[in-house]
This record gives sequence, C-alpha cells and structure tokens, in this order.
Amino acid sequence: MSELDLEDIPGVGPTTADKLRDAGYATIESIATASPSDLAEAAEIGEASAKKMVKAARAMADIGGFKTGKVVLEERKEVRKLTTLVPEFDELLGGGLETKSITEFYGEFGSGKSQIAHQMAVNVQLPEEYGGLNGSAVYIDTENTFRPERIDQMVRGLDLDLDLPDTETFLEQIHVAKGYTSDHQMLLIDSARELAAELKESGKPVKLFVIDSLTAHFRAEYAGRGTLSVRQQKLNKHMYDIAKLAEEHNAVALVTNQVQSNPAVFFGDPTKPVGGNIVGHASKFRVYLRKSKGGKRLAKLVDSPSLPEGEAPFLVEESGLKSV
Repeated sequence: MSELDLEDIPGVGPTTADKLRDAGYATIESIATASPSDLAEAAEIGEASAKKMVKAARAMADIGGFKTGKVVLEERKEVRKLTTLVPEFDELLGGGLETKSITEFYGEFGSGKSQIAHQMAVNVQLPEEYGGLNGSAVYIDTENTFRPERIDQMVRGLDLDLDLPDTETFLEQIHVAKGYTSDHQMLLIDSARELAAELKESGKPVKLFVIDSLTAHFRAEYAGRGTLSVRQQKLNKHMYDIAKLAEEHNAVALVTNQVQSNPAVFFGDPTKPVGGNIVGHASKFRVYLRKSKGGKRLAKLVDSPSLPEGEAPFLVEESGLKSV
C-alpha cells in the first residue's frame, strides 16, 4: 500500500492529486475513508466522480469489507499508549491514553482538564521506552488556555533519567492554533490533517491531537432547544473527523469538555458533560475529573470499551501531574 500514489487511483490525474494533497488527503487510505462530499469539495470535482474515487480507493486499500477477529487482533497490536507519568492514572486507563481513539476529559472549571492537555503535549515527545510516542502535538485552543510558560514548568518538572532537550525544543513540536468559532474549529481539523501529512515522514510525526475545549463554541453559538438539532449534527461531524484523524495517524485524540448541571438529579452528582450522546458515543474513553480534599484531583473512568470503571487520585503541581 505504501508504494501506491494518489495518481494510481483510476481517474485521478496530477492536478486532482495535488488538490487532494493540499487538502490533507495524502494517502490511498485517507481517500478510502473520506466522505464523497468532502472529496468533491477538496478536489473541485463532481460528487459522482468523488464516489467512484472512494470506491476505487477502498478496493485498493482493502477497506470496507469484513475481517476476522484474528485480523482485527493483529491490527490492534499497532495501538500504543501515551503515559500520564502518574502510575495510578495510567493504570486506570489501561496503561495510558490509547492511540486511534478519542479520550474525553470532562469536569468543572479548575478540575485539571487543560493541565492534562498541556502535560500530554509534553509527554508525547518522550521516547517510547519512557511512555511517550516520540512525536509532536497539534493543539487546537478554543478558550485561550494554552500557556507556553506552563509547558516550560512541566518540562523542567520531568523526573526522568534521560538527557532531555530544552523547553524551546519541546515548544517547537507543539503546533497551536486558536479556534474562534465552531466553524473555524471544524476547519482547523482540515488544517491539522494537512500538517500531519507534512510531518508524517519527519522525525516527529504528529501523535497527539488536542481540542481544548471541544464544546465551548458550540455551546455558546447554539443556545436554546430550537438549535439543538443543528448543533448535534455539527458536533457529530466534528467528532467523526477527529476520530478519523487519530485512526489515520495512529495518534491519540484528547478532547476536553465542559459540564452542565442537571436539575432533575436530586441525589448524587448533578453534573453531566455537554454534547449528550453524540460526544459520548464518539469518545472511546470518558474520564470525569473533579476536585477533592487537600488539593487532590480525582479521575473517574466513566466509559471504556474494555476497561472497568474506577478512580485514580492525582495532583496538579507547578511541575506538572504527579502522584498523590
């Protein structure tokens, strides 16, 4: 598969191939898993031609048919884990944040969502033998929460028996973009796809996609029940694009989410994540963060395809995430 170029797809000439690459569709697999409408827009062709292109790419990439469980098991061996550097937290997540999946962290203001996002942007750059993925990060910042000073503190706080590069080198591998509206946020995923394609063969391919926060703009722009349907449709498309990006690049997708209070709950915790079932189904791992006594934070694994529910305490210190 790696030896095939886009021009090998029937009907795709050099001009169309260049347009597709410019839009971030650099491989046969990316064409095979794209929607015809997105391809038609990217390559400036008719949707009927785009459908033929997708069908041909699926046949070439052997995508879209049934596979045995044994084949799926072999494919699962490609999945990697990104450490939090907090043993209890990693154990809760089955070894760390999983590639090819979306992990959602939700909680109230100050519960540690953005702190985890910053820490993962540092950890992803570490060698694999230290729990990293030896890659770079794409950080979509929708609430103006990214702070390079925080990265500096976390880099200096790494307690590893390893010769580490300086903070500037770490910062060079974190590609930050601010999202100003929900539409702009969705467009940034296309930009992230292009950047990831450019860096795929580099020494630091993109191995982490962060969206902090996922729902802030959607929540602000689509207020009221009358707009709920449109908001959920857009969120569904957005989550699909994020998941596809993580799958294509064997990368971790980390999204943070806000919470809202459910007044119907009289007993227990009334907070629930924004986005409803759309976000819940798309996120393979859902982690609820909350403050605890003595400055501790508690991470509760709420949903996972293969792991039991559980909790892990951790601290957010100046030097980063630490064990209690």
